[in-house]
Formats: sequence, C-alpha cells, structure tokens
Amino acid sequence: MTWCYIGTLCHTPTLGTLELLNDHALLVDDNGFITGVYDADDDAVEDFRLTHPDSVTVFLPSHFLLPTFVDLHLHAPQYTYLGTGLHLPLMQWLDEFAYKSEEMLDADPALARTVYSTLARRLIEYGTGAALLFGTIKEETNIILADVFQNAGLRACVGKLQMDISSRPTYVEPSTQASIAAARSFITRCRALVADLPPHARLVQPVITPRFVPTCSDELLTALGELAAETGVMVQSHLAEAHDQVKWVQATRRKDDMDVFDEAHCTFLTHDELRRMAAYGSKVAHCPLSNAYFSAEPFPLREALELGVEVGLGSDCAGGYTLDIMNAMRHTVAMSRTREGRRTMQRERNAAHPRVTPLSVDWKDALYLATRGGSVALGLASGVFAVGAPFDAQCIQVTDDEGRGVGALDFFVPVPDQLDEATLEKWWCLGDQRNRTGMWVQGKKLL
Repeated sequence: MTWCYIGTLCHTPTLGTLELLNDHALLVDDNGFITGVYDADDDAVEDFRLTHPDSVTVFLPSHFLLPTFVDLHLHAPQYTYLGTGLHLPLMQWLDEFAYKSEEMLDADPALARTVYSTLARRLIEYGTGAALLFGTIKEETNIILADVFQNAGLRACVGKLQMDISSRPTYVEPSTQASIAAARSFITRCRALVADLPPHARLVQPVITPRFVPTCSDELLTALGELAAETGVMVQSHLAEAHDQVKWVQATRRKDDMDVFDEAHCTFLTHDELRRMAAYGSKVAHCPLSNAYFSAEPFPLREALELGVEVGLGSDCAGGYTLDIMNAMRHTVAMSRTREGRRTMQRERNAAHPRVTPLSVDWKDALYLATRGGSVALGLASGVFAVGAPFDAQCIQVTDDEGRGVGALDFFVPVPDQLDEATLEKWWCLGDQRNRTGMWVQGKKLL
C-alpha cells in the first residue's frame, strides 16, 4: 500500500540550503520509502486522492513536516543520572558517576530494559529518529539496548564499550583478549537480532566502541581496527575531548589522541589534524553543551566544515543535561557566535590576525547538522525528502485552529497562510515537544 502526505515540507538538503516546499505531497510505499515528491495539485496526486482516499493525510497550513533529528553521540546508560555532577572535571565525573551507572545496569538486566525503554520514549517525544549509542561493557546489556530500540521503531547504532583498562577495578573487561572476543561476539549477536527481518526493517546495527584512549591498550585498539576492517562495522570513540583527558593521554602514551587513533568532540584538534580526519573520512559528533562543561576549548566547527569534515550534532547524555537536539542546535549557534566575537576582538587588537571570514554558523546550518548532517555521518539516506529516501519525519504545529501559537510560541500579528522563514526561525528558537504532533521512522508512525 502507498500513502500520501500533503502539506508543507521543510528540509536542508545541503549545508546552507533551506527548502520550504508549501503545498507539496509525498508518496510513501509500504516499505516506508518515498516514491514521489510532487506539487499538491499534480495530476499524480489528484489521481491518488481519487483512487486511495483512505490513504491520504492532509496537514493544515499551521503544520509542517521536517526530517527527524539524529543524535550522533548518546551514552544510553548515563540517562540514569542525566543532569547530575556537572560541576566536576571530566575524568573525575567519569569515576564518580559514569562508571558506576554503567556497572549498575550491567548487574541488573531488568533495570537496563526499563531505563532504555524510557530513553527510547523520550527520544521519540524530542523528534529523534536515529542515534549513535554508547552502551556498557557487558555484552548482554547491549543486546537489550539494541532490542529495545528495534522494537521502539528507532534507528540505532549500538556500541558495546571496549575497556581493558579502567580506574574502577570492578568495571573493566578481564583481559585484552576477552575484550576482543566480546566485541566479535556482540557484532554477531546484534546482526542476528534483525537478520530475519526484511532489509528495510532492520533499524539497529553494531558499532565497535573503544571508549577512549585512557581505557584501551594499544593492543586492543590495533585488534579493534582489524576487526572493523574485517567486518565492515563502523567505529566510534572519543577524541581530544577535554583538557584533563588530553593531558592524560600525553602523559601515559607520550603522544596525542590523534596519533593513537591514526570520534565525538575533537575540541583540541589543529587544522592539520582536521585535514587528516577529512582525508580519513572520519566524522565528528559536535556536542556543544557537554563541551561547555568539560572542554577548555570550543570545537572549531566552521573550520572543520570548510575542510570537508562531515559533522552532526550530539546530546552527549549525560555530559549534556538534555536529550533534546533542538537545544544542541541552539548551543551550536551560540558557541559559534562566541568564537566569532572573540575573533572580531582579536582582529581589532591585531590587524595581522589570519582569519578574515566569520567563524559563526546560523540556525539553518544547525538545522542541517541536526538532520541531514547526522544522517550522512551515519551513512543513512534519511534527513531529506527525496525519492528513495526513507520517510523519517516529524510533524510540527506552530499555531492552533484559532491562530494562537502552540507551546512557547506567541504571535501578535497574524501568521502567514504559508510557512515562511520568519515563522520557522521562531519555532527553531522557542519550540519544544509541545509543537510535535507526529513522528515516523521508515514510514511507521511512532507518535
């Protein structure tokens, strides 16, 4: 069966490009793929409405469809203490909160399923349709995580943590060889979880996940790289995240993170290192909120984009205190404007400052990073309304039937009959889950 959705479409196919498609229609097949993008008065749409009236959904002009958000960096077990302990530096925070929380879920499968089910429901409320997840070190707990997200209808790249070194004696893998064997086993089991489903319905996949350099021996990192090449599985980790973490690596390995890894945060990378990342095809999860708490340097976002590094946004739960990617978008713009302000003042004091173009990004850039940018980083076809893309979408309402703003939106002059950029920007700045009236992943309605 094919479905037809008629109304306003909004997406960002490329960085810096916003398309508002008023009075348009999407045709979506039974497997959840977009088969047609038309003007609403196109003959193909009119014919479909006549022959399949029960398969047509028409959205009022006060609503628009937007691709779902992608969270490119989320520690699933840390959801248990979201919004806690953020006064501490990173390495101490990990010892006092993160490791304990992860160990707690590894010891209690029922609790793990409860936490992960709650997390999945929250992500749907926030419009997040795909997430790159860090799990725990125990294989079984990560299978629970994958199972929960598959059954919730959410896309998830699930990473079993690899840690053959730890500052917490009770939370570490028995040996390097045990860690490697567990990584291989998890890949097999996670793939088997969805093997009997048709390809379009397989929403979860495994990710090789060395936590970061301080918890992984060189032998383990080498073996995991070989495993990734053998299996074709993606790798995620933390790179140059916080000042204390960077100094730790330099003191214990006598080299920088980048040279050990030869990837979320990357706040301490030089231009040459960013060029290396672009050449390697590595992606960056930009987590502006957790960077503000834990990093002494902001991520050089504009420079990374100019150098061709693919970037998406991450909540970094629980280093970031909210799962809402809308907040990540806003913090992304705010942090970039702070960097641009600092550049401007430096140029006033030093006319020879090398940078002459702005460092800031705007709300349209951030919207791209939150949707299409994250999808591209994960190798997904979503994040855009195009033929062949999966129908991963959220429906946003800006006004009610009487023209009053929904949620935090207040309007004191009539809102245009068709969505314009001014109204969209207001939602971007002020909107929240009260504006979200529907959500679909692979054509399946989740909200």
